[in-house]
Amino acid sequence: MRRFCLSSLSAVLCLVPTLQGCIDPIPAEGGDVVGGDAVPAPTLAEIAGLLAELPLEYEHLKEVHDAVSSSSENGYDEEYTMYDLFAAPGSGVGDPRLPSKSPGKYENPVSDLIRSHLEAKSATRSVPGQPALSSGIGADDYVEALASSDIQIYWPFSETWDGTDALPVITFDPENDASVNTGYRMTRLDDGSVKIDTVAVDEKMAMEHPVWVVNRNSDSGYLSLDMVRQLYPDRLEGGNVVVGPSTETRTPAGGAPGMKTLVLKDFIMNRNYDSWFAGASEFFVKCGSVENFTASTEAELQLYSPAITDFIIVVKRNQVGKAQPFNAVLVSDLTDQVENLAFMIIEDDGGKRTSWKCTALVRIASKSYGVEIELPFNTRDDIVWRGSLSSRYLAAHSNIPENFGDVVITFEMEEY
Repeated sequence: MRRFCLSSLSAVLCLVPTLQGCIDPIPAEGGDVVGGDAVPAPTLAEIAGLLAELPLEYEHLKEVHDAVSSSSENGYDEEYTMYDLFAAPGSGVGDPRLPSKSPGKYENPVSDLIRSHLEAKSATRSVPGQPALSSGIGADDYVEALASSDIQIYWPFSETWDGTDALPVITFDPENDASVNTGYRMTRLDDGSVKIDTVAVDEKMAMEHPVWVVNRNSDSGYLSLDMVRQLYPDRLEGGNVVVGPSTETRTPAGGAPGMKTLVLKDFIMNRNYDSWFAGASEFFVKCGSVENFTASTEAELQLYSPAITDFIIVVKRNQVGKAQPFNAVLVSDLTDQVENLAFMIIEDDGGKRTSWKCTALVRIASKSYGVEIELPFNTRDDIVWRGSLSSRYLAAHSNIPENFGDVVITFEMEEY
């Protein structure tokens, strides 16, 4: 087998930023600079305490529910980012990119509650069980720091909300894989005041009562498959969405008779990868191959570049063990000369950028040639599965669910 190192043609739709992708998150440690002064990064515990002090009413629960429901409809987790909370109250992740989804109208949005509360709050008064809010920092600067952070409200099991005005229990991600954490339970008394109790919060409580978790966003900077379908209708082929090279970038002209299309039909997550406080599992599916390969000589081989398909799949905690249809095209034009392709699934956990150097195989006459490919991932990511998939295997197992580590995938090989 001969190896060739070809320049990589990357068509990574999931890396197209949303509107908030242009805002640099406040680092987990240290702070940001607002108005020339260093503003300490808000902590998750601090923001949970702040939310627990707000005079929440039904309209505020409705606003947060509108936002997390819209995020879910757009292919993300049940989340309401602080960016959207201040920029477009009631908007979910992805909404600012969709002309059909305008922000809801709220007479007194949560953002106004936060501003008013910060303005009235003395610099030395502490939130329940937590230190004072960034002593000496003005309300405007604090709001700007919060809106520019990666902090969000996560409402697990929000689809079961009964629509009443029962106040939520508010907690935060301890970021240590714990299953129980401190939270604030708010109870309205007969005189209209609100009593705040410190309670232990676990996932069972979240299943039975509204719970807001203050955690960090990790998926809003990527386009979900649902967003691709809505923003790029030209990438729809039948019921499938093309997440690799589009028809304009295939090289040379694609669509010859006898070619095949490889589709990821559905995906089953057999276990949750993170603590429930962190929310859904974000999987990145990465596939490297050579589109429309019809070279007959080594010289022609040099004209081809490997194509990388890279997209995000968000699987909510209550979807564990259930098949989720995605219908994503991994390789649009797969010829019989492509012997295998590189495939990797990771669960996103961050870290430093690195890559898996792997090889796809193509055949010219009776000889096989290795095409070197680099599939990116981060050092803390969980590698669910990686390896080579032969075209023969994919054809033989088309529409048959198969195990790949802790997930089950159904591929389909379509011929045209």
